[in-house]
Amino acid sequence: MNTITKAEQKNELESATSYFSPLVDIYETKDAYVLQADMPGVSRDGLEVLLEDNALTIVGHRSHSPITGDPLMRESKGSDYRRLFELDPTIDTARIQARVEQGVLTLDLPKAERVKPRKITVTN
Repeated sequence: MNTITKAEQKNELESATSYFSPLVDIYETKDAYVLQADMPGVSRDGLEVLLEDNALTIVGHRSHSPITGDPLMRESKGSDYRRLFELDPTIDTARIQARVEQGVLTLDLPKAERVKPRKITVTN
């Protein structure tokens, strides 16, 4: 008897959907890593940022806006974005912050205090 788990059903459903992989920039500051993902046309309501263990998944849904009048040509379409990242264990996942502005999702991935550089005072 073959049984399918809910996780397998979810994977089958996700693989049936076609996703674009958003382009990202990742850079490091003194206190955090910053990830910026380009997802044009995706609003805050169309975004999901999921964290499970050290796996960060970004999913964006861009809906197709209705056309009024007779369309002569339409090249744009609704798009779904999806990207998965494995986070370094030195990231303080409890303090991750996300914001979206003009189709760019920005995630601040703060470094854990234990890995930040610190100055040690020398005494006599």
